[in-house]
Amino acid sequence: MAPHFKRLPEQVEDICKSVHAPPRLQAHLTLVHDVACSLTAEFGIKFPEAKFTTEDVLFGAAIHDIGKAICPEELVASGESHTEKGFSLLKSLGIPERRARFALTHRNWKDDTTVNIEDLLVALADKCWKGKRVSDLETKIVDEVVRLTGNDRWQIFLTLDGIIERLSADADERLAWQASFPA
Repeated sequence: MAPHFKRLPEQVEDICKSVHAPPRLQAHLTLVHDVACSLTAEFGIKFPEAKFTTEDVLFGAAIHDIGKAICPEELVASGESHTEKGFSLLKSLGIPERRARFALTHRNWKDDTTVNIEDLLVALADKCWKGKRVSDLETKIVDEVVRLTGNDRWQIFLTLDGIIERLSADADERLAWQASFPA
């Protein structure tokens, strides 16, 4: 692993080993987790009133695509089979539903009316790591932060935009590192 990316939590490393997660999947999970570490730190400083559980976001970011161990074709092509399969896999491994849900919500945040700030932050980390901007997701996060804090919408938008720009800055390096691993 590249020395400047944060390691996956030990529990997630164990899950990856037990399901024989391909190297590219482990690299992807590492990158999204690494971005989530920075995201939660900065988000917590900029929006202290928007309470969220950092540990859940970090776990969710580290495990969100585990279903791709069952659907490895989705490592190189778009697909949604990995979400349900990942959720079922995590539950079968004894992961509580409140944490296993990230396998679903990282992809279904737009349609799921039960998503919360933790789900949205995992989805955002899964986009920022590669420098992708998703305006619907960003708007939903702004809406949620307004709801949680009552703060000014425009200021929240500007602050979030700055966070995303900083997190996306090294996307090319992360994409190249992930691509160096076999799918």
